[in-house]
Amino acid sequence: MSDCAEGASCSSCGNAGTCSAEEKQKHEEAQLQARLDHIKHHIVVMSGKGGVGKSTVAVNLAVSLAQRGLKVGLLDADIHGPNLPKMLGLDHSRLQATEGGIVPMEFIPGLSVVSMAFLLEHADNPVVWRGPLKHTVIRQFVADVQWGDLDYLVVDLPPGTGDEPLSVAQVLKSVDGSVIVTTPQDVALLDSRKSVVFSGQLKIPVIGIIENMSGLVCPHCGKEIDLFKKGGGELAAKELNVPFLGRVPIDPEIVVNGDAGKPYVLAFPESQAAMSLKDIADKCFTFVEKKSKA
Repeated sequence: MSDCAEGASCSSCGNAGTCSAEEKQKHEEAQLQARLDHIKHHIVVMSGKGGVGKSTVAVNLAVSLAQRGLKVGLLDADIHGPNLPKMLGLDHSRLQATEGGIVPMEFIPGLSVVSMAFLLEHADNPVVWRGPLKHTVIRQFVADVQWGDLDYLVVDLPPGTGDEPLSVAQVLKSVDGSVIVTTPQDVALLDSRKSVVFSGQLKIPVIGIIENMSGLVCPHCGKEIDLFKKGGGELAAKELNVPFLGRVPIDPEIVVNGDAGKPYVLAFPESQAAMSLKDIADKCFTFVEKKSKA
């Protein structure tokens, strides 16, 4: 958002002349609230550490919800490592701005996406920002984007419990639930438990824990191999008294299709991993709808 200039119209309210800082803040807050009023539910996808497949889960969760006929927005809140456009085959796209705000990219009917990657001139360009700048852009990704009427806004958070998760919680004001992704190995579980506690501190209901990369079925002999052990995610859920959403097995096609910009639930809808992801999406939908009715 641009500052008000003397003799010009305020970019927030349209009034001529100069607005005070307090007035401008009120205008921006009103614009943010106007956007939020058109978004029914917010889900954040978290992980305690990187490399556990969080973004893959976020993409397939959003696609699965859109397949239900819902209007879904997918917000890539990973400012330093925005990967969602690549996973959706939109990595060469750029955002357009109109008088009504920024126009999100459409992946399929009913699913629109916004990411920092759409604003970078080159994919190799790093975003070297401190917390305040990141908070500003996350706020703009909600307030200045023409999301329209959404049933769900799915937010892919960066790993950990730092600036971006805090900013998202502050901007959205009321988050319906968090989905926490982990792998079965102890080092990932240790960090995922922090995400559960973090959600509790911010009064965000935990929809549940997903145990990703849980077993590999050998394509030659059919035997299941526990590459990263198995069952740790379910055990952590029980110990922390939060729901366990399910296991997603390793499938090399998840990686291949992610790199090719084809969400796995669309490319292999009948596979075991895709069925697990769809079942997880169903559980998320049921959780949020029950919470909303209650």
